[in-house]
Amino acid sequence: MNAILPFAVNFGLACCSVGMLCALVRLLRGPAAQDRILALDTLYINGMLTILMLGIGSGAAIYFDIALLIALFGFIGSTAMAKFLLRGEVIEP
Repeated sequence: MNAILPFAVNFGLACCSVGMLCALVRLLRGPAAQDRILALDTLYINGMLTILMLGIGSGAAIYFDIALLIALFGFIGSTAMAKFLLRGEVIEP
């Protein structure tokens, strides 16, 4: 069982890297602002998954705390950007 874990972690890291490259292309070439926000959302999710896989591969617990922080900040950022696109301002007077 332990012999397949490094292979699975490396395969998962490669898949997340390909996903991050595709999202980066959409972030740079997106025709609309909504496409760019979704690409940024995909980037932070793939980054969080990459850090989780590194944590699984190394066995260190600090990676899981970092992934939780990335998820929290990414959700807040996506919500703020969606509100900005919807209303034109983030903080209402």
